[in-house]
Amino acid sequence: MDLHIHTTASDGTDTPGELLGKLAAAGIRVFSVTDHDTVSGALEMESLVPEGMRFIRGIEFSCISDAGKCHILGYGYAPEHPAFLAALEEGRQLRLEKLERRILHLRERFGVELTAEETAWLRSLPSPGKPHLGQLLVNRGLAPELGTAIRTYLGSVPGRDRINAGTAVRAILAAGGTPVWAHPLGGEGEKRLTPDRFEAQLRTLLDHGIRALECWYSRYTMAEVRFLTAKAEEHGLAVTCGSDYHGTAKPDIRLGMCNCEGIDCPILKEPGCFT
Repeated sequence: MDLHIHTTASDGTDTPGELLGKLAAAGIRVFSVTDHDTVSGALEMESLVPEGMRFIRGIEFSCISDAGKCHILGYGYAPEHPAFLAALEEGRQLRLEKLERRILHLRERFGVELTAEETAWLRSLPSPGKPHLGQLLVNRGLAPELGTAIRTYLGSVPGRDRINAGTAVRAILAAGGTPVWAHPLGGEGEKRLTPDRFEAQLRTLLDHGIRALECWYSRYTMAEVRFLTAKAEEHGLAVTCGSDYHGTAKPDIRLGMCNCEGIDCPILKEPGCFT
């Protein structure tokens, strides 16, 4: 099982078809596609999954709350629900507005002028973000790799590109889905939340109606997994697992990787687990 996977619909490097082949080769039979702020990859995958594999429609909303930035995963939603569509559209507009500010920033701060073709491609993406701009800079030879490109050229552009966490949670619930706090201690490349910040965000998201925590995560130690699992039990929340796989964009994260110590996740083997 792997319930946190990205495709080329957002910032992953595998198309849904390529991803499906890798999942089958890895023996993963239950999975979700959770692209950032778009369902295009999930809907494409839904049409490809063969018998013998179970696909759970997913998404990862980039959010902000009164307690800070966070990511909200959503599973099993009805993609045509008006509230869900409104949240998607708000997220897309914020991303497009931030994209234009980043393009302007590159020109004014660094003298990097994108071509008309590059700009049109970026604007056409379902979920344009820093990785897409960063890869263009790498392709031009302006940075040796993606992380350096993002840190050097794109790390200080002001402006909001995240919807409110309450909006995301309510939209997922309204659409019949399950909202989950993704990597609650911090995601890939992020500093771990302090205990105070974690508790503040947890209280905020509980008030919004969060239903589960992503306790098993590729970057977490088993001590962190146990801490989060205890928090989920304390608050009556479900537990999920996910790798945050991005393909070659994050080559050391493997499909099905659910902690950094190589420990098998017990919920991968239990047919009654949250899916």
